[in-house]
Amino acid sequence: MGGFQNTFLLLSVYFLFMCCVTLSLPSTCDLRRKFYLNEMHKSGDVALGGLFEVHYTSVFPKLTFTSEPQQPICTGFDTLGFRHAMAMAFAVEEINKNSDLLPNLTLGYSLYDNCGALVIGFSGALSLASGRDEQFLLRQNCSGSPPVLGVVGDHYSTFSIAIANVLGLYSMPIVSYYATCSCLSDRQRFPTFFRTIPNDAFQVRAMIHILKHFGWTWFGLLVSDDDYGLHVAQSFQADLAESGESCLAYLEVLPWDSNPGELRRIVHTIKTSTARVVIVFAHEIHMIQLMEEVAQQNVTGRQWIASETWTSAAVLQTQELTPYLSGTLGIAIRRGEIPGFLDFLLKIRPDPNGTNENSLVKQFWEHTFQCKFNPADREDGESVCTGHENMELAEAEFLDVSNLRPEYNVYKAVYALAHALDDMLQCEAGEGPFTGRSCVSLQAVEPWQLLHYLRKVNFSTEFGDEVSFDENGDALPIYDVMNWLQLPDGKIKIQSVGEVKKSDSGGEELTLNEDKIFWNTDSKKPVRSVCSESCPPGTRMARERTQPECCFSCVSCSEGKISNKSNSLECFSCPEDFWSSPQRDHCIPKKTEFLSYQEPLGICLTTTSLLGTFICAVVLGIFIYHRSTPIVRANNSELSFLLLVSLKLCFLCSLLFIGRPRLWTCQLRHAVFGISFVLCVSSSKPGGGASLKWFGATQQRGTVLVLTCIQAAICIAWLVSSSPSPYKNTQYHNDKIVYECAVGSTVGFAVLLGYIGILALLSFFLAFLARNLPNNFNEAKLITFSMLIFCAVWVAFVPAYINSPGKYADAVEVFAILASSFGLLVALFGPKCYLILLKPDRNTKKAIIGRYSKS
Repeated sequence: MGGFQNTFLLLSVYFLFMCCVTLSLPSTCDLRRKFYLNEMHKSGDVALGGLFEVHYTSVFPKLTFTSEPQQPICTGFDTLGFRHAMAMAFAVEEINKNSDLLPNLTLGYSLYDNCGALVIGFSGALSLASGRDEQFLLRQNCSGSPPVLGVVGDHYSTFSIAIANVLGLYSMPIVSYYATCSCLSDRQRFPTFFRTIPNDAFQVRAMIHILKHFGWTWFGLLVSDDDYGLHVAQSFQADLAESGESCLAYLEVLPWDSNPGELRRIVHTIKTSTARVVIVFAHEIHMIQLMEEVAQQNVTGRQWIASETWTSAAVLQTQELTPYLSGTLGIAIRRGEIPGFLDFLLKIRPDPNGTNENSLVKQFWEHTFQCKFNPADREDGESVCTGHENMELAEAEFLDVSNLRPEYNVYKAVYALAHALDDMLQCEAGEGPFTGRSCVSLQAVEPWQLLHYLRKVNFSTEFGDEVSFDENGDALPIYDVMNWLQLPDGKIKIQSVGEVKKSDSGGEELTLNEDKIFWNTDSKKPVRSVCSESCPPGTRMARERTQPECCFSCVSCSEGKISNKSNSLECFSCPEDFWSSPQRDHCIPKKTEFLSYQEPLGICLTTTSLLGTFICAVVLGIFIYHRSTPIVRANNSELSFLLLVSLKLCFLCSLLFIGRPRLWTCQLRHAVFGISFVLCVSSSKPGGGASLKWFGATQQRGTVLVLTCIQAAICIAWLVSSSPSPYKNTQYHNDKIVYECAVGSTVGFAVLLGYIGILALLSFFLAFLARNLPNNFNEAKLITFSMLIFCAVWVAFVPAYINSPGKYADAVEVFAILASSFGLLVALFGPKCYLILLKPDRNTKKAIIGRYSKS
């Protein structure tokens, strides 16, 4: 912006010099200098001003303080720019014929050509503001054409900024048809500026919407080196940062002057970049220079996105550029229809003898028919203009009114000023908006009064478009989406494929007919333009600080975490009872593990438990059947029956350790196991001689009862204080839930096992002492051996239990129970059953006593 400020300062100095007035008489002002401009005028009761680019370049003489003014030289006649000016002239003529709008009032206009130069456009703006009379009376109405009440224009954003800064001081309404810079929406700086074209902020958001629609997240941006391009760059970067979904591969500023080296560097950047989409906010002259270099370096395979300034540029629709620009998508000004406009264009006629005040038509005529009105100005091959040439032979582009876009905006701008003026003149006395509820008379109307009504204007065109302005002076935003279709003969046809407009929610609503879009690719599908491919579900994006946000790597989610959508920034942990799938894209229930009846290990242990129970039942049946024999009656048969019952309980209690742990099984398994084994051990009483004759049946039953009650008390205290309960253990395996019974109180469990161990050692000790006593059928040796097995099993159990995870701990405990139970069963009852069943001749009192007598 520094260059613009310096230019504006020079212009101010220049215009102070050019526009200074001298009070030659107390009642008059004289214009010291007059601007020599290309212009066109129509007188009326009220005049509107217009600023258009009818020539796209000019040579302005060096500013000097000489006495004679120097006229700028405008070159490069812009036929379409002239048609923009004619759209304003047509709108004024149509309004004058309309009896419903501004009746009894004739609307006039003053149109100026800016010649593509800020200094000339500024000159025209000041001419519109000050009037064209070389001398006028102070405090009286000026003679001749009245000053304008509003201005339509200018074409460029930079020009509009400069003009709005100055004319805004005089509250002059300005309605631009083409200036899109979002900076002009600042009501603090530009309170009198309005426009019938959406601002660049909306255009940028519309483009981002298109980029998002096709999944283009990696692209380059080229902008012109002026307010239009630089503000677009700022807006683009701000909106991209806000969305966080797309980013720029590069941002380049196109030079105004022809700089081959800089253009070569920019095109090389486009060629080497991985971005396949190129967005260009620039003017036609920039695109001409750029595409010449693109063709020189043969940069193909790029999807070009055009701003509204060059979307419909016919100068770029050549067969030389077709391989590069066909398939271009662009934002275009809303197309409209202006009935009667073609007839108006065909009736244009110059006034050969007219003054410079209508020079625009004469210049158009000379350009169109390659002739000159002044024979002295003719060049080789040029004829003398008659003014009666056939307008139907004019350029086809000029007469093609099927695609009116900027002209439609000009048309709406004129009608907006006319409707505001009409609303102002329809004010009823005593109900006006000004001081004292006054209204405005046509003879004393001032621009600032028209400005009040312009802010509230609201009407619809014949084409059906609503025209109104928001609080920033912006029109209702709507754009057409265009596509450059390549025809079979190699030519380009620009077709509309959709629109983007402001939605009811305040965002952008994009409508596309994708079937109509022509893609300049072999696959006839949109290009793929991403820095990094999307991270699929099951991964997350990992960015590096030095890389843009669109450039990232995909990292798989760790175990137990998932991402269920593409481009996730992080992975999320699964709930406690769930685990990540192999693809890490969803959570699945964790596998459960416990000692099951369905698995081989559980089946084997269950079978063994039932087999032991069955054997105990068989032995018990044998003993009951042979209860009167000496071998059964020896050493208290009641204890033998009780021992078999307790062994059966030992075998059955192992089933409580199999199956999914539940509260009642966790509470019962150790209690039943502890009481059953105490009952077994306490029932194993060795026989003896006189030294143990005092320990009779009554004492034995009492001892068994007391010892068993002590264990029961231990179990009750354990269950009451800290009861075992089901527990979901996830420490062994992250992807499994191991169901087990938490012992609750480790002390209680230790006391239970310790008590059994003490009784087993005591029984082993007593049996060892009585192993050689020769009375009756001495069981001491059998008890000694069974207790030895019992102790060995449970001593080995402790380290094995501690080091076995999950269900294997239960399996170890079941194995210990079964092994010790089988040890007791076989050691204590195996020999007896052998004698009862296989050696009945030795199951006599004499044989038993004789056997021990011999030993």
